[in-house]
Parts: sequence; structure tokens; C-alpha cells
Amino acid sequence: MIREWMRIVNHQEIAEKTYLIELEGEISTLVKRPGQFVHVQISEQYFLRRPVSIADVSPVKGTITLLYKVMGDGTEALTYKQSGQSLDIVGPGGNGFPVHQQRGEQALLVGGGIGIPPLYYLAKQLTAKGVSVKSVLGYRSESDLFYVDEFQSLGEVQITTNDGSVGEQGFVTDALPPLNSIDYYYTCGPTIMLKKVKEELINVPGYISIEERMGCGIGACFACVLETSESCGKGYVRVCSDGPVFRPEEVIL
Repeated sequence: MIREWMRIVNHQEIAEKTYLIELEGEISTLVKRPGQFVHVQISEQYFLRRPVSIADVSPVKGTITLLYKVMGDGTEALTYKQSGQSLDIVGPGGNGFPVHQQRGEQALLVGGGIGIPPLYYLAKQLTAKGVSVKSVLGYRSESDLFYVDEFQSLGEVQITTNDGSVGEQGFVTDALPPLNSIDYYYTCGPTIMLKKVKEELINVPGYISIEERMGCGIGACFACVLETSESCGKGYVRVCSDGPVFRPEEVIL
């Protein structure tokens, strides 16, 4: 993990209050796994950094792509940053998704809202290994849709929306495929969604990526502690340094 002023090469709104920002710098060469994140310093006005998942990496261009949603004053301020400017970035942080599936296996990716971005880089890694990928992506409404075409280029995609404006009305757990068609699953999104996915796919091996507020982002401040299950035996884990990716049986949601 390093600290670097990364140059903004692309910044645009891609859905309602959802933005894509592409950053150029050395950190792009240090990403080891999909599911890792960077810690973004928006400005001196906002003391705490914002953790943002890495949605894609381009070794050729030397860039990482982040997708973020405006959730408050800090992320609103980030929208005013322009191409050519630089951002103070620390990363890459965390332990991402293991990509150990074999050619011909079936992987299910389940994402909700801003939990969808890290699954895109994961899908690219899996398909490059010959793994068949199906994605179930949940959004609030049609205006919130992003990266649908990108996921469709990598495999079958099922869309759900809360209001039924696109795809199936309901939640991602309403659109899960038959369990006998899945070898592994990977999921990222709100805790309530992760809990339900974990329950529905209890007999399927998988990994969950947990969204959590962070302070330092390196495991020193203990602001993102989660209780673990008795079988894990650790007592607690820190999402920023031990995660954000865990086996579902390791943590209590």
C-alpha cells in the first residue's frame, strides 16, 4: 500500500448520482485481487478519507477505475474534480476475492447498488480463466442502472429493481438461479442483502464483500470491527485489513 497523487484521466456521471472516475498512477500496478479498495482524500476540508472499491484495472493504460455514489457533502465535493487534476490516494487496501475457480465451473455474482463495481473486475478475472459467469444485479430503479452492458459482455445478467422499472421487481434474492447450477458465489452490497444471500445460498461455497464505514483504512483505529462466528475463533475482524472479503461462515452480519 502506498500514498500517491493519482491523475484524473476521466470523470463522468454514468447514472443518477453515480460517477465513474479513472485514475492514472503506480497504484494500478499494485492491485493483486479484485475486491480491493483505495482510500480517497477528497480535500483538506474533509478529514476522513473515503474507501472506494476498485471496479477495474487497466495495466496497459496504467489506470484504475472507481465508481462511487453521491451520499453526502464529501462525495458531492468529489464530483467537482476534473480531468487533469490529481487526487490524494492511499492503496490498494484490503484482501480481495480469491480467484481460484477452474475452467468450466459456474460462478454466480450477486451485487446490489454500489456493491456492484468490485464484481466487474472479478467477472473479468473469472472469464479470463474460462469460468462461466452469471450476474444478478440489483438497483433501486431504471435511473440507477450502470455497467449493465459491461457485465452482459462477460456472461448472462439478471436485473432486479425495487420498483420494477427494469427487469424483475424485487430484490436480488428473488432472482437467484437454481442452486445446482452454481459452483461458487461472490457477493457485495448492503449488509441486509448479504445476510439474505448468505441464508439463501447456505449450501453453496462463496465469498462476501462487506461495505463498512472506515476510519484509517489500515486496521489501526478499529472503526470497522465485525464479530466473527464461533467456528472462526478470532473474536473479531477488521473489515479494512482482514477483509473486506470473507467467507460467509466467518462473520456475523
